[in-house]
Amino acid sequence: MNRALPVVRLRVPTDEDAVAWHRIFDDPDVMEFHGGRSAELSVYEELTARQRRHDAEHGFCLWTMVDEEGRVVGFTGAQPWPQEWGPKGEIEIGWRLGREHWGKGYVTAAARQTLERVRAAGVAEVVAMVNARNARSIAVTERLGMRLSEVFTTPVSEQQGHCYRLPLHSTAPVT
Repeated sequence: MNRALPVVRLRVPTDEDAVAWHRIFDDPDVMEFHGGRSAELSVYEELTARQRRHDAEHGFCLWTMVDEEGRVVGFTGAQPWPQEWGPKGEIEIGWRLGREHWGKGYVTAAARQTLERVRAAGVAEVVAMVNARNARSIAVTERLGMRLSEVFTTPVSEQQGHCYRLPLHSTAPVT
């Protein structure tokens, strides 16, 4: 059964979004696959500043997700994979969502917008690096039409991960 996705707007992160990200990600459930706990506010301040620069230079970044009532609910977007292992230098899409918004379709709706934006910026293919135990994110990759291309063990945590891929050469919209 397909249900209607919620209205979600993406915007380049503001200084204030650093505070919102810090607040909504300060939840062990949200951070389970991201180190287990939220970073300090200064990390989010630097991250939002870096995203503004990245958007200005490349036409994409980690955008702030805003719901129909204007509340910040998380982020989604794209970045070059920064690690020395895995798909080094390839464009990775990703997302993080506040716990109270899980299961409502926000990530799928926002990730579809992300794919359209990175395609418009000239990106030919994206990857999504997902912890193998993260069933919610794996489900999103499948809804986006991504395909599992590699299974790996992360060097630091030694956990199993998946690399999903999606070519963006088509001009047809993602449905």
